Amino acid sequence: MANTQRYFIELAYDGTNYHGWQIQPNAVTVQELLEKALTILLRQPMAIIGCGRTDAGVHAKEYFMHLDVETMDHRPWTMDKRSLNALLPYDIAIKNIIPIHADAHARFDATLRSYEYHIHFEKDPFLNGYSWLLRDKLNLDLMNRAAAIIMEYTDFSCFSKSNTQVKTNNCKIAKAEWVETANGIVFHISADRFLRNMVRAIVGTLLMVGKGDMQPEAIRQIIESKNRSNAGTSVPACGLYLTEIKYPYLDEINNSLNQ
Repeated sequence: MANTQRYFIELAYDGTNYHGWQIQPNAVTVQELLEKALTILLRQPMAIIGCGRTDAGVHAKEYFMHLDVETMDHRPWTMDKRSLNALLPYDIAIKNIIPIHADAHARFDATLRSYEYHIHFEKDPFLNGYSWLLRDKLNLDLMNRAAAIIMEYTDFSCFSKSNTQVKTNNCKIAKAEWVETANGIVFHISADRFLRNMVRAIVGTLLMVGKGDMQPEAIRQIIESKNRSNAGTSVPACGLYLTEIKYPYLDEINNSLNQ
């Protein structure tokens, strides 16, 4: 007799060596390696659903996926973090495996997603590939004024790649803020959803404000134009991190498992 159990798997990965999350022909992706490892571990073909796409070179400090595991009464199987990590390369790490209700969905149930973009100003070999080296002087106050204006809008067509086949370009941004750090600056942004390339395009546009190429209020004309060519250049992927995914039920489930 067969039974099916759905799991959420929390993981983190260094995106440097991967062509993003989603399986693609002729390119190595995070999803591809995870499905191969799970197929070996569980001894059955596995397909997984991720919480969203990340582009080539983008990192994830927190990422969730879900999968359904079919168990047979006569066939033992193992679904543990240590065994799965042993089958994965050093730059993909499983952090948690959570039994979840059958209709839970890693992509559609997420209520909030958060990203960070890291910039440093002095050459540092230990930040290479994990932060963008920028030598321009920036006005952080002006950049935060422009970021606050972005939060007044919902249609972000001007920051999206074209032909992405989404039903809407509307997003609800809950946070958009630049913060100074010991090594540079970090942009924090949270929203219910993001369009493809959206964060990197926003950062590139805000840097135009920081460099003095345009005033903060000019961001309104860019957004209202709904034209990608009016916004700034997308910044490199190396500084971008997916940092948090929120689900309405996950904290409660985690608390019950830890009791």
